[in-house]
Amino acid sequence: MMSQSGTEIVKPHTEPVVFATMSPLQAAEEDKYSACVHCGMCLESCPTYDELGHEHQSPRGRVHLMKAVAQGKMDISEAYADPIFTCLDCRACETACPSGVQVGTLIEEARGHIRQAIPLTGWKKTVSRTFLRGLFPHPSRLHALGKALKVYQRSGLGKFVRRTGLINIAPPHIREMEAIMPQITEPVLIRYPQGVPAEGEAKMRVALFTGCVMDVMFSDINEATIRVLIRNGYSVELPQEQRCCGALHVHAGDREEGKRLARKNIDAFLASGVDKVIVNAAGCGCALKEYPELLKDDVQYRDKAEVFAEKVEDITKFLHEYGYRKPRGKLDTRVTYHDACHLAHGQGIRQEPRDLLASIPGIQMIPLPDADRCCGSAGIYNLTNPEMAASILDKKMENVPAAAEVISMGNPGCMLQIAMGVAKYGRSQKVVHTVQLLDWSYQKEEQNERTEEVR
Repeated sequence: MMSQSGTEIVKPHTEPVVFATMSPLQAAEEDKYSACVHCGMCLESCPTYDELGHEHQSPRGRVHLMKAVAQGKMDISEAYADPIFTCLDCRACETACPSGVQVGTLIEEARGHIRQAIPLTGWKKTVSRTFLRGLFPHPSRLHALGKALKVYQRSGLGKFVRRTGLINIAPPHIREMEAIMPQITEPVLIRYPQGVPAEGEAKMRVALFTGCVMDVMFSDINEATIRVLIRNGYSVELPQEQRCCGALHVHAGDREEGKRLARKNIDAFLASGVDKVIVNAAGCGCALKEYPELLKDDVQYRDKAEVFAEKVEDITKFLHEYGYRKPRGKLDTRVTYHDACHLAHGQGIRQEPRDLLASIPGIQMIPLPDADRCCGSAGIYNLTNPEMAASILDKKMENVPAAAEVISMGNPGCMLQIAMGVAKYGRSQKVVHTVQLLDWSYQKEEQNERTEEVR
């Protein structure tokens, strides 16, 4: 069978029926999959199609499969599950699509249907439940893990594990992650339970979404975000009842846990009465803004989800829109910017972070070719699909200009992934969050002012 563009449509091997009842993807969702006219505009944007060249591993191929399942022409099977879970959910196809097909939403819903029909078993089930249900939704457990990692880093245990070769027991991609693990510091959710007042008169009350892994692995970025906000006249609340955004659960097909976490966050942040909810992780921000879609069938929460989503703002867009004082501290460095998928494609935020970077004295911006091409992180994709993620990362690193001293971005998952690429290729480039550069410029400005006062 040939597509309109002449590409052969590879039909997956038909497995025995494992889900005989009608698919949940019914008429209510038909407007989503029927919007695809199979024009092929999405093909070049898709990293997995670029790698594999198979039609069923392309956006339109996946939509075709979902349509077949919805119409009862195909059963939910492992052959169907493979292309659905091989997708990075990077949303690049949505940017390319002239028909506005919501591929990301379709993929996430399809994964939920697959996990209902084909539940995980054995060790995969154990690992999934341990992390997705047993760890990420519980701040106290995450904070305990953070303390353990801090001991591992600062006691010399990490050096011992590497020196003795014990680290070689772990799979290669786990060893690569361990090698570039950031220094663990105290989570801001613990450090500032009462919030942080603005410097001077407060222009607005905002809340910081601290994230789950974010506040353990990258609490320094949360700290930088708080400093930048209060410096610009925004008081910062940190609701103690906030939880993981649920993005990882939804991506993995565990929509019920994703919905439970969404309700927790909606209640926590709306109860705080803040004007805005600030996010510094692109994946989390995209998930939070899509709560109305996730909870569209929840009579009690769908309206509250709309109110909540309107309050959610990425830190760069918030500063760009509501105002910030341009820093005066000169950094003297060459910076290239990587567009995190869920910032550029998921939220349409591209120019705002670039404008913030350009406002910092001394920064020389160096363009990154295909800046919005996925790096292969995609939540936990680099753990579940390490070979594909590594191949996609290689192509990203080929484009990173060697002249750049700093690679800036707005998502922690991308930071870890690209830091692995920097280490793999023996480069010395720093991988930082955009808000950190802004914070460093403010700090440099303060240092200069103190020096002048001493003189």
